[in-house]
Amino acid sequence: MHILIIEDDRELCDALKLQLKARNHSSDCCHKGSDALYHALNGSYELILLDRMLPEIDGLSILRAIRQNHITVPVILTTALDTVNDRIDGLDCGADDYLVKPYAIEELMARIRALSRRPAILSEHQDLAFSDLSFTPDTRILKCNGLELRLSGRAALLMEYFLRNPEKTLTREQIFLRIWGADTAVEDGNLDTYIYFLRKHLKTLHSETVISTMHGLGYRLEGPHVS
Repeated sequence: MHILIIEDDRELCDALKLQLKARNHSSDCCHKGSDALYHALNGSYELILLDRMLPEIDGLSILRAIRQNHITVPVILTTALDTVNDRIDGLDCGADDYLVKPYAIEELMARIRALSRRPAILSEHQDLAFSDLSFTPDTRILKCNGLELRLSGRAALLMEYFLRNPEKTLTREQIFLRIWGADTAVEDGNLDTYIYFLRKHLKTLHSETVISTMHGLGYRLEGPHVS
């Protein structure tokens, strides 16, 4: 896998390059926002590791530009900021995953492996529909009531999983296995953040469909007829 590392800490960048090379990944490094934006928009990468705090142009602005140019390469946003709002900001801008510094290299490798499996999950091209929602996996566009929005990669996977299993309780274990993979260490809070993120989108679309919490079990996508 060819990876673009956007990181202003040069020592960390060099260490990441060595670790990735040891695992048969090639990589390029950028330390400034302007250089990073050029490489992200013009290079050919299979994954981008993007630091949020950068000189000249911040990571979120780079991420917005990537998505506005219809570049769908997976992006892992890295940052020392770890509040729910910080994570939501990153996901809203189009990040596929969110990794809090300092992180273990094996956790990063697990996240990379999980994202590399994403095309196998989004392999069916037909639109999905349930209740007042319709979703196109290829474009990651969610529609309702004449409104539409584009989901980030991980949120799109989760929405697709719910839409393929409507009115069915999905346990947290099932969701982790399907969306993150069996060999990925994921904090429980990550799933909660994505659920919050999807509920926010449903509200934005004025959808009557809800993602209900099934206490002690997991989550369930339900239509408005469910009490």
